[in-house]
Amino acid sequence: MNPFRWSYRVTYLVGFLICVGLLGFALYAEHVLAMIPCPLCIFQRIAFLFMAVFFLVGAIHGPRGKGGRWFYASGVVLGALAGMATAARHLWLQTLPADQVPSCGPNLGYMMDAFPMAKVLKMVFTGSGECAKLEPILGLPMPAWTLLWFVLLAVLAIRAAASRRS
Repeated sequence: MNPFRWSYRVTYLVGFLICVGLLGFALYAEHVLAMIPCPLCIFQRIAFLFMAVFFLVGAIHGPRGKGGRWFYASGVVLGALAGMATAARHLWLQTLPADQVPSCGPNLGYMMDAFPMAKVLKMVFTGSGECAKLEPILGLPMPAWTLLWFVLLAVLAIRAAASRRS
């Protein structure tokens, strides 16, 4: 089956299933492989969840007009851009020399309870020591894989929105 000839609905359903599969793997990595997620990892999960919602609603709705298709594609791309920025920052933290890695901070749950959202975002994107920990999967760190998937899913959404197939 040629993915370049899939209908809009099938393409968006596949995008949804990929997002769910990636979120499932994140939970597997956390609970089975004991890879504790840092705040940046959690934000990347939220971006995949955001994209999954737009993929699913787009697949169910299956708009015929370009306006509706571009609305759903915009939602997916917005989630992908947020995820790409988060994953890129995460990768940058992982490339820092050991003496330049920020010290470990509080976990995300505590920060959400104790600080306003603007301060939480600033603290998360400033990074912390647990975000710099390298745990490769198939030779690449997890943020490299997520960055790749964010790009591929954004391209998938744009391609489906631009397609003339129903």
